[in-house]
Amino acid sequence: MTNEQSSKHATREYDFTGRDFEYVRKLIYERAGISLSASKQNMVYSRLVRRVRANGLSSFTDYLGLLEHGDAAEWEAFTNSLTTNLTAFFREAHHFPILAEHVQKRKSRQQIQLWCSASSTGEEPYSMAMTMAEVFGSFSPPVHILATDVDTNVLATAQQGVYSMERLEKMPQDKLKRFFLKGSGSHAGSARARQELRDMITFRQLNLLDDAWPVRGPFDAIFCRNVMIYFDKPTQYKILQKFAPLMAHDGLMFAGHSESFHHATDLFRLRGKTVYELVGKARHG
Repeated sequence: MTNEQSSKHATREYDFTGRDFEYVRKLIYERAGISLSASKQNMVYSRLVRRVRANGLSSFTDYLGLLEHGDAAEWEAFTNSLTTNLTAFFREAHHFPILAEHVQKRKSRQQIQLWCSASSTGEEPYSMAMTMAEVFGSFSPPVHILATDVDTNVLATAQQGVYSMERLEKMPQDKLKRFFLKGSGSHAGSARARQELRDMITFRQLNLLDDAWPVRGPFDAIFCRNVMIYFDKPTQYKILQKFAPLMAHDGLMFAGHSESFHHATDLFRLRGKTVYELVGKARHG
């Protein structure tokens, strides 16, 4: 350990041992499939120390004991604390014209079903909804978007659909004017997604590690972007195995820029830049 690290640890409010950290790594892997690297000890401390304080506890040992006793509310807070939720409107922008073109070819269908499987604070599903409104030339297209996340806190934010103007500053002005209503008075400095966009989306808590998903396909497209990087390869494969039968036979799977499904070539094949389709034997419907 360097002098700098020793100094940093010396200023900690609570003792947080290597053994504590390893136990947290085990718990979050079992709970949410998140594989924390050994370099994340300081990050884990800074996020969980708030939970130690919030519960009025005097040590991490007591906090881990609380989890061991199965406190359901604290398990939820624990998972929320260690879930990373970096997102932005139209992040990885090249995906949205591909989604638009894909749906354009399917406009004759009675309803388009899309799934955003790691929706975070909502920027991604709202980006999908705006894209659909543009494809159909309507604020009420025949589209349903399921938006799920393991973190209940970010889902609550997403359902509100209210964002600071800072979060919206990179959005093209025409989209901002068309799809958001600027706040006034006490709500100045923020904007809310139009009700029609919010009506297009159903937000629901879902852990991709759960044995059963309360989800029905077939989905014309699934966005599973920038979440697989937190899982090891065997866990990724299990999740992809469960996605496959929920997709339309000609559906598309969108992955994050640093993600690859080359270990699941029996299920998915690359169609374009981080866009996948089902291979023959994985096709359904």
